[in-house]
Amino acid sequence: LALATGFSLSEDCKNQILVFDVGGSHIAASVFSPLGLTLGPLSTVPVPGSASPAEFFGAFQSLTKSVLPAPVSPDGASIAMPNPFDSDRGVSYMKHKYKQLYGIPLRPGLAERLRCDPDRIHFLNDAAAFLIGELAKGAATGVCRSVGITLGTGVGSAFAADGKIVVKGRGVPPGGEIWDLPYRDSIVEDVISTSAIQRMYEQLAGIRAEVREIATLGSEYPQVRQTFERFGTELGKVLRCTCLEFGPERIVVGGGISRSAGLFLPSAEKELVDTGIQLRVSELFERAPLIGAGVSWKQKDMAETKPPKREPTSVA
Repeated sequence: LALATGFSLSEDCKNQILVFDVGGSHIAASVFSPLGLTLGPLSTVPVPGSASPAEFFGAFQSLTKSVLPAPVSPDGASIAMPNPFDSDRGVSYMKHKYKQLYGIPLRPGLAERLRCDPDRIHFLNDAAAFLIGELAKGAATGVCRSVGITLGTGVGSAFAADGKIVVKGRGVPPGGEIWDLPYRDSIVEDVISTSAIQRMYEQLAGIRAEVREIATLGSEYPQVRQTFERFGTELGKVLRCTCLEFGPERIVVGGGISRSAGLFLPSAEKELVDTGIQLRVSELFERAPLIGAGVSWKQKDMAETKPPKREPTSVA
């Protein structure tokens, strides 16, 4: 992939930022170079949602050894985390997964495993990281207003205006999150997530299967085609309902389900045909949140190291 071209671990350590993407069943990691916005090879380890703090921290330590050879120490680390999470304090409030991390400050434990100053560890929302990555080098480049949607076990969302993530303002739901917005007799996540596809397919085929297995069968199977057409139609209606007021020029869809976009995207586009909104599939896939985490770290670091503006002095 072109994004990795020119990346070298021989660069000065100040050009090496550890980046992580914490998912529901695994953690992905790489090394990011702020100079060229380049990403090194990816490494992943499985981490169950029931993981203890020791197991969670151990996964980060293992990944660090995999992507950054000793004795090199990174200049910082940036971690994309699912909500609810306090990014400023580095504290998780998730109850649906990683329950044993609830209320525990993560920076001290991570700093020890990452060989990194705790003050140089940056957290951000995983859906925001995804959209930042697509804005930097993916499917959201070149537009002023965009939305990122990640589809998987859950539904992540982020809104951006003029290249910056926004969490309030016209058309932006609270915190930029659509997953728990009321929709029909339920909430958004119940109708456009993994479980929704599984439920639709079970109703048509009489069996329950993983989304990847269903998609692998192909659209030549009527039940598969109908399942994804229904899902796409539902997705289009949800995006119209939750994003139209924001006025995005482009909505970028990522997450595990987006790998099967060819089966459902046309149906979703039909629901948005009169809105002028461009519906795109992620160009970076699993690299998007890692690049986004690195870009976000760079922006924060530049803001913190920028010299204070000097007041003009008067000459008597």
